[in-house]
Order: sequence, then structure tokens, then C-alpha cells
Amino acid sequence: MVNQYLTQPDYIESALKQSGSEKQTLETLRDFLTTEKPESYDDCITWARTQFEKQYHNAISQLLYNFPKDSTTSTGQPFWSGPKRAPDPLKFDANNPTHYSFVESAANLHAFNYKISSKGITRDHYMKVLDNMIVPDFKPDPGVKIQADEKEPDPNANTGGGGDDDELQNLVNSLPAPKSLGGLKLEPVEFEKDDDTNFHIDFITAASNLRAENYKIALADRHKTKFIAGKIIPAIATTTALVTGLVVLELYKILDGKDDIEQYKNGFINLALPFFGFSEPIASPKGKYVGPNGDVTIDKLWDRFEVENITLQEFLNDFEKKGLNVMMISSGVSLLYASFYPAAKLKDRLPLK
Repeated sequence: MVNQYLTQPDYIESALKQSGSEKQTLETLRDFLTTEKPESYDDCITWARTQFEKQYHNAISQLLYNFPKDSTTSTGQPFWSGPKRAPDPLKFDANNPTHYSFVESAANLHAFNYKISSKGITRDHYMKVLDNMIVPDFKPDPGVKIQADEKEPDPNANTGGGGDDDELQNLVNSLPAPKSLGGLKLEPVEFEKDDDTNFHIDFITAASNLRAENYKIALADRHKTKFIAGKIIPAIATTTALVTGLVVLELYKILDGKDDIEQYKNGFINLALPFFGFSEPIASPKGKYVGPNGDVTIDKLWDRFEVENITLQEFLNDFEKKGLNVMMISSGVSLLYASFYPAAKLKDRLPLK
């Protein structure tokens, strides 16, 4: 939604008018582009702490305001009975591992959306930012209506998602023009359970356990959460189990230091036939270039040149030290650098990151 607004001309006039929930859409755009848009990683930490307060304290406090623990239904039965379990709001404690993990993982994901680096951020820095935050006290809103039962009419159904024209126009006016954001484009988070450095499973573990704390439900550790969120099916007598065994056999060869590719095998298996076939793998293509100390051999499939967040000039210098001359640098359809560019044009680009 946000990237569509940033890239599609007249998005407000076309797609938005057909959504049926104009107010909610505009509020989301406002939050991402103005009120909750971070300028630094510290802003991401602050945002994450605010989300903790909203989701696990304020929302629960509002719910208990509308339906106190001693409230009854129209028939005189206790409201919090049967499948309904009365929750308790959580008070944030930075020394609680689950509370801290939520802030850390949520801040990292928020920073990822805005391409803000979290490299080098320590726990002490998190604690310093959290200590300096002023979290406003929550006061329940008497005007908030909450549906007590899904079988009953939604008390907010008549309000609609559109809002009045003046309110919608004010929201539209609060949005920055896409051109004023300097080509900003948000990076969506694609769920990946097998990367332990991306904070995906950490966030799901912390968020679900905090909600469980609200309702006094037994917590789940990271391993169990990964098992559930990743929909992992145990491999017993299946092809997966067999493939895993063959992979481990090849791993033994690596640990044994075998460098003859003919010692390794590709496996082709179909248990339904059954069929078992093995072949020798083909070596990946190699390349050579002349470095400062002579010829350097690289693997064209697996070798990579990795650099930090450096300027274009530093990037070129780094490759020159390796004995390589960079002729062109492109990103997508944009040509960032070319050796034939005039000096005046390069003068502006070389200091940029």
C-alpha cells in the first residue's frame, strides 16, 4: 500500500476511492510516512517500545474498562467465563527477556522496512534509549465500543470505514508528496524461518508469548514457536529423512578434508518406484584475474566480493587494490557509474554512498 502511494501517480484519487476503507488506508499511510517514520535506529527502538505499550497494556486496559472482570451478560452470567479468559495488562520491564526481545526484534524489523542499519547496536544502547523514553499514562476512552460476541451485531458497523469528507481531506493533506521523500521505498519483510539473524522467529516468539502472558497461558520457547510458525512436519520414514542422511554422508567427506570432487556424489531418489541413482557432481566454473601478487582464481558461482557501506570512490579504490578496474556500476535499470562519464559528473557521485 505504502509503496503504491509512493510510486503510482494519482494513487489517492484512483485506488483509494475504491477501497471502501479510505480512513484506515489514509491513517496507515500517515503512520508510515509521517508520525511513525524513523530517522534513525533510536527512533525504531522508541517505536517498538510504543508498540509494546499499545498492544499489551493499553489495548488490554481498554478491554477491561469496557468489560470489567466482574461484569455480567444480559442473562446475568459472568462475562468472563467459559472460553473467555480475563486478561491482565503487562507492565514493561526491560530486564524481562521476553519484553526486551520484543523491543529488539520489532525495532530490527521496523528498521529493515526503512533500510536503516542496526549494525553495532548493543544491549546497553537499547537500555539507554528505553530509559530516556517518556511513555504517557493510558486513560481508557469511554467512546470506544468493543464487540462482546461474534454472534452479536458489530457496534462499529454503522460507523463505516470512510469517515466524513473533512476528516478524510485533513488526512490527505497530512501526507507528504512522494517527490518530497527523495525516492523513499519501503522494504517488505518476507518471512524466513531458517535465518536466525533476521529476527523473524524472535519477534513471533516474543509477540506470542506476551499475548500468552496477558491471558496467563503457558509460554512457548523459540524452538516450539519456530516449529509452529514454520509449519515444520517431522521427518520419520520419508524422503526427507533419507535425503538428510545422504547430506550428512557428504558432510562427513568435507570434515574428512577430501578435496577430490570425484569422491562426492549427487543422489537421485524416488521411494515410490523405488529408485536410487548416484552421479559425480560437475565442478563449478572458475575464473582468473591478475592481482597485486599474481594470478587469483575465483569460483564464479560461490565467490563474492563483500564491502561495507562505503562511498563510490572507496568502492573503486577497494577493487583497484585487488588489481581490478571497474568499468560500470548499475542498480536495476540505473547506471550509477561508468568509466567514460565526464569528470564533472563523477565529481558529484564519487563522494556518495
